[in-house]
Amino acid sequence: MTQNYAAMIDHTLLKAEATKNEITKICEEALKYEFASVCVNPTWVNYSSELLAGSNVKVCTVIGFPLGTTTSEVKAFETSNAIENGAQEIDMVINIGALKDKNYDLVLNDIKAVVTAADGTLVKVIIETALLTDEEKVKACELSVEAGADFVKTSTGFSTGGATAEDVALMRKTVGPEIGVKASGGVRSLEDMQKMIEAGATRIGASSGVAIMNGLISDSNY
Repeated sequence: MTQNYAAMIDHTLLKAEATKNEITKICEEALKYEFASVCVNPTWVNYSSELLAGSNVKVCTVIGFPLGTTTSEVKAFETSNAIENGAQEIDMVINIGALKDKNYDLVLNDIKAVVTAADGTLVKVIIETALLTDEEKVKACELSVEAGADFVKTSTGFSTGGATAEDVALMRKTVGPEIGVKASGGVRSLEDMQKMIEAGATRIGASSGVAIMNGLISDSNY
């Protein structure tokens, strides 16, 4: 059975210097390759939703990005505002310092605030694995599930490291089969993507979606 790789990719452009032309380009690429979504900063949600209207490509945006240190109230407002502007998926960053302080109530309620504001819109929780111990990764995943999130996600791509197959496997083991796992940061080739899928990823966040798909097209086995 052929794996539909494109439908697992969030085609991502989150650089601060991204221009309108660049956002237009990734939306056009997403339509061409039929990626799962484009993942853009909140300021580009409305424009992206206009470009993608009537297609199966969703608009994903980021909340509390990239540090996760805005208050829960601000994250909730950001979420509501993004959805009003056309966002169909929400990727939020946890309060990493609170997790390290073992202030689990704050982390749980922070995620819950976004899930509540999302009101049924799919929520992915970025736990920033590069900054966490394995014990902290497990706890972050458990809190995400308890808060009602739909996915856990490895990384922002803006910290000290990105996704690893080992982290994806640990996250999958922790959340079980029902919750999505998104590998993000450093997935640059079809081979990278396959490793993440084998480890348990069900979604890939990458700025290299076109390169990944071109690698796939040039491989006669697929």
